[in-house]
Amino acid sequence: MANKIVLISDDENFYDYIKLKLELRKSDELFTCSFDEVPEKMDFLESSVLIINSENSRQKTLDMLKLFQGTPIIVTVYNDDDVFKKKCYRAGALDFITLLTSDSEFRVRIFPALSVSSILEKNRQYRKILVKNKIISKHNEVFVDCDNIIDNALDELKQSKREAVFAVISPDSRSKFLIKPNTLETMILANIRKNDILMNYEPDKYYLIMYDTNVESSEKLWKKISEKFQYKVYAGIVQISNKNRHRLITSALNKLHEEFNKNDKGIYDKTGLKNPDATSPYANFKLFRKEFAQKLEQIINPVFYTVRQKYLHKLTGVKIELDYGDGFATFYIIGKHSLGEFKMSCPGYTKILVDISLKQDSKNVDTKRITFEPDELEAGMLNDLLEQFVSEANTHIN
Repeated sequence: MANKIVLISDDENFYDYIKLKLELRKSDELFTCSFDEVPEKMDFLESSVLIINSENSRQKTLDMLKLFQGTPIIVTVYNDDDVFKKKCYRAGALDFITLLTSDSEFRVRIFPALSVSSILEKNRQYRKILVKNKIISKHNEVFVDCDNIIDNALDELKQSKREAVFAVISPDSRSKFLIKPNTLETMILANIRKNDILMNYEPDKYYLIMYDTNVESSEKLWKKISEKFQYKVYAGIVQISNKNRHRLITSALNKLHEEFNKNDKGIYDKTGLKNPDATSPYANFKLFRKEFAQKLEQIINPVFYTVRQKYLHKLTGVKIELDYGDGFATFYIIGKHSLGEFKMSCPGYTKILVDISLKQDSKNVDTKRITFEPDELEAGMLNDLLEQFVSEANTHIN
């Protein structure tokens, strides 16, 4: 593989000085670049060996070292300066040479830089393959192959016993239309650590694994991040324990929808019933039932039907059935010795109820309840919940 070496300087004489020190092979490539040209050549420079002339450009040199963290950079000076040398090494310089460095010593010291550059170039080639196969996104480090990434992370956490949290991040139904592409992920990436993992599972909806932290600290961090948005974005954060991927995602989705519900402006009593006072938009029971009937027709029934058609011939040994009635809709996954039930109902002065249960041999394996206001329920959110239900139910079938 050819080595790419870029000489960066605002002094033409520097190029001639360095060329004399280099013993280039025919396959090696040598380029020159001024400091002003750096911004437009960022992608090219990141996988090259950079040799910077810092004379009369020391602050620019330090800025470049911070900008190209991980790129092999050799800083050159005409006059040695221990203070500046230390600053360069702290900022990420791979090596530091002066006019007193002999040609032979320089050639030996450039080998590590060439080795790092070769690794970076291979990484860039692999990255193109991953982007092509839609494993990672094009412009950042967001993983989209969520299942494998989460499973691998859970395996590593079990072995290392590190503390970590898992989050599901999503805008509410009113805010999702206001978000510009990549805005949300860019903001999140700017506020998490490099070893944290952000995964894009739907447009502007994300899974996030944060290491060496707990729920309390993560919620404080998310509060600071969310305050930077002009629209409502919520996070359901749970501690990673001995849960498998399906249970982990379900727990986080439940927490997410609890966060959605906290934003509700209505007043509820201890039973979860909304006080039917004059300020409530659903004080009139008939209006509430009418609203739910509209959700059945416009959202619930179409989502139920779409998900059923998607899995009708993919899940073996089971039947997928739908049941509708006045004030309820149910999605069933029926196996020989198991039953999964996802029921949505509107019993009265309450939020819309989602009751999920999994049974094996008539014994409950798992049950949970999620609640919504009618204006909180939207197709994407319901599709997420139903997909998770199908995935979890499928692990208990037969």
